[in-house]
Amino acid sequence: MAKTRIDYKANATRRRNRFAYITGILGLLLITFSYYFYQVFFTPNVETNGRPTYVVVRRGETAKQVLDSIDASGVIVDKLSLHFVARLMKYDQLVKPGRYELKDGYTNRELINDLRTGRNRLPLRLTFQNIRLREDLARKLASTIDARPGQFDSLLTSPGYTKSLGFDTTSILTMFIPNTYELPWNASAKNLMQRMKKEYEKFWTPARDAKREKLGLSRAEVSTLASIVEAEQQQHPDERPRVAGVYLNRLKRGMKLQADPTVVYANHDFTIKRVLNVHLAKDSPYNTYKYAGLPPGPINLPSIASIDAVLNPESHEYLYFCAKEDFSGYHAFARNEQEHLVNAHRYQAALSRAGIMK
Repeated sequence: MAKTRIDYKANATRRRNRFAYITGILGLLLITFSYYFYQVFFTPNVETNGRPTYVVVRRGETAKQVLDSIDASGVIVDKLSLHFVARLMKYDQLVKPGRYELKDGYTNRELINDLRTGRNRLPLRLTFQNIRLREDLARKLASTIDARPGQFDSLLTSPGYTKSLGFDTTSILTMFIPNTYELPWNASAKNLMQRMKKEYEKFWTPARDAKREKLGLSRAEVSTLASIVEAEQQQHPDERPRVAGVYLNRLKRGMKLQADPTVVYANHDFTIKRVLNVHLAKDSPYNTYKYAGLPPGPINLPSIASIDAVLNPESHEYLYFCAKEDFSGYHAFARNEQEHLVNAHRYQAALSRAGIMK
């Protein structure tokens, strides 16, 4: 009997110890899980180091695609925890398109909550520069507002629609003044076109209009000439007023512009570094070696600086220019063809020495 009671007490003690052990383990697990749960939800997980960082969520994107884009931004400290919280918060069921800021110090919960509710959606930002072709512009505009390039292409090539904005299908490109614009996140293709028309009218102030009228040019002609000036002088904006003065002098005298960038555009080969006779032979209204006056439209979307260079040209008697042989990006200017040929020979020789044959 005594031994049985001892065994019973020993077993009871072991059971109590086992229960205490299991309870302790469970408690520790609970504390650990609670701590991890708190960490993944409420600990800052976005570090931008002062660099404004944004993610654009397109219509039709999945939660995984959005999270992958956020991962690629390089500002998430713990990517695994972000994906874990997104699953717990069922982000896959509430993907809201828009542009969002990945704010420094944001927790996973704050970030996913923004993405789920769309509450802190920011305006979209449209910035365009170095655009040459209509197709490039259509792609750029479409990518900004999450539309199809074909939607913009059809608007840009519609005689009726472009006429309603005051342009034709060629001059419509001059409506787009390179800058940074904020747009509603749900803007449509036509909304964007109307916005660009409004910005265009705002850009052409009475002061700018007065200057172009003095030059005897239309708004579209100013932009077209500015596109040539920009293509000729991409490195040093300070020289653009002088380049503009050369072309204006040639226009006044009825001379062909003979602008190499228009030949490159006419050939649609933007790898050309040295314009040769084969390129000059291209029959195109954009080839200013063949046809006098300005081409039908711009050969790029000129910057505001280039437009203002045309409106404020340097007054001089130069009729020719070519790149300097030191490859500095500046040009040698000449008043007559004889001076120009000397400058051109120097430059051609420098190209040959550098092995640039085309």
